[in-house]
Amino acid sequence: MLRNATRSSLLYALLLPLMGSAHAADLSTRYTDSNGDMVADAPTDETKWVDPSTLIFAYTPVEDPAVYAKVWDGFLQHMEKVTGKKIKFFPVQSNAAQLEAMRAGRLHIAGFNTGSVPLAVNCAGFVPFTMMADKAGNYGYQMEIITHNGSGIDDVAGLRGHTLAFTSPTSNSGFKAPSALLKSEFNLEADKDFKTAFSGKHDNSIMGVVNRDYDAAAIANSVLAQMQARGMVKPDQYKVLYTSQTFPTTGYGYVYNLKPELAEKIRQGFETFDWEGSALQAEFKSSDGEQFIPITYQKHWEVVRKIDQAMDVSYSCDK
Repeated sequence: MLRNATRSSLLYALLLPLMGSAHAADLSTRYTDSNGDMVADAPTDETKWVDPSTLIFAYTPVEDPAVYAKVWDGFLQHMEKVTGKKIKFFPVQSNAAQLEAMRAGRLHIAGFNTGSVPLAVNCAGFVPFTMMADKAGNYGYQMEIITHNGSGIDDVAGLRGHTLAFTSPTSNSGFKAPSALLKSEFNLEADKDFKTAFSGKHDNSIMGVVNRDYDAAAIANSVLAQMQARGMVKPDQYKVLYTSQTFPTTGYGYVYNLKPELAEKIRQGFETFDWEGSALQAEFKSSDGEQFIPITYQKHWEVVRKIDQAMDVSYSCDK
């Protein structure tokens, strides 16, 4: 269940005048999509199926990879039992590295952040099929623009002339959504009306604001909630200037050319994982992580593709 549907419709209306020439479906020519679901089909030639003895899993590079290796350990042990394969956690350092690893065949199962999912689908053959949700089936996060209490910034208009930190160009909440929304709603353009910086990760942006390295930052509030739950950030260290509609959160799936029987076992691994008392629940409960629910790229990433169109982003990667 996607919350803030009314605000989602408002976003569409605001973005329509900004729509660029990017296409919603732009699969690389190395893939086929015969059923029109906008993701790569498994190869029809069985000799091109991949069935490795060890599967590589990577979670989106949000924070210290060592922390998340421990968080995902119990889940990966469960996945080993379901698939009959060894599973290795791959600590990626950047979105670009994660995308390249899957495109090159070195990554088999992954959780890509919201903004990277379209690139992963179209350029790396990623097949997303699930995401985290709370027990009631609610999912998603909001993009927030935060500032520290001594910045002198009281509202979004007050960003003019200050420095706003983004995370990376592929991030939905860390770059694309705030850039589009600031232009459409407030007529503020990056490097024209305000200065920009790129922190690399949401936690870097959040700590940069708390430590007053940045005047403000565009972040995913799910990451902020996790950091608050661990005591890394306190509510009185920042204030929220803007909260967006709800976006889909990290998309989980596998690379398109896995042997179909193996791909199905991976789906079963996500579906049958017992969250109760797990490290995953402890880490993600504060951001609606208490179960995996089925999703489709075509439906659940529509709003993200709309933002990409507004930013004139193309998913073409055949150059």
